[in-house]
Amino acid sequence: MPRAFRRFAGTPTYLTNESLEAAVNCALTLERPLLVKGEPGTGKTQLAHAVAESLSLDWIHWPVKSTTRAQDGLYAYDTVQRLYEARFGDRDVKDVRRYIKLGPLGRAFASERRVVLLIDEIDKADVEFPNDLLHELDRMRFVIPETGDEIIASDRPVVVITSNSEKELPDAFLRRCVFHFIDFPSAERMKRIVRVHHPHVDDALVDQAVEAFYELRSVTRLRKRPSTSELVDWITVLLHAGVGRERLASELPFLGVLLKKEEDIEAVRDSLREVMPLQSVGQLATIKRR
Repeated sequence: MPRAFRRFAGTPTYLTNESLEAAVNCALTLERPLLVKGEPGTGKTQLAHAVAESLSLDWIHWPVKSTTRAQDGLYAYDTVQRLYEARFGDRDVKDVRRYIKLGPLGRAFASERRVVLLIDEIDKADVEFPNDLLHELDRMRFVIPETGDEIIASDRPVVVITSNSEKELPDAFLRRCVFHFIDFPSAERMKRIVRVHHPHVDDALVDQAVEAFYELRSVTRLRKRPSTSELVDWITVLLHAGVGRERLASELPFLGVLLKKEEDIEAVRDSLREVMPLQSVGQLATIKRR
């Protein structure tokens, strides 16, 4: 693969695979947004940071909410502050520019050098938001009516967009993006990820922790399966608490780090009763205590 195309190959702390690298490099080549989907905990949000680190660029994070509009990403006019200062302050409020604050998209356009813009969880917004957003990204410029100023991007930002598939995205939006679905890591790959965060942990403990983690994820009734970050946190707690592989072989301590819903704890209890009747007594006692 030519070096000019293969600009992104992961970082020391963000492990990739060939398909993810190809998707990022396609987006860089085409200068189109990269739309990333995948189960929570697969590294969608961290991908933007890794791209920025790999390319030595600054990055801007735009977390999307249910009330977010494309306009919010460009700028906000703080009329409340201006009225307050006009009534109670001693400042000259005639300069409207003092009350204009650029949003994440506006800052990306106004930046003197290229940046990575992460638009996080786009599917939380209104159905019109994605198409409105692409309109602004296509133009790469906008006017602030209150001042008449025009913000023109000197370099097209690298745009990474994440989605948890809560809503269907418009076809017109999808056509103009490069798409990638991040699969949940295999057990062997997960061990490599754990090693990035815990390079000196005992191999046997990692093997047992990862095995227990995937057994928990396989419980069919779980509403929220534990993610990569929760596994890393769990191993951190195990290490600080001095839990060795012998104890981990017979019980599941600190389960609240992995499971965050009461019904999921109950589902694990039921699973242990069915699958491991001889060992479940000790494990269930541990779960109840934690």
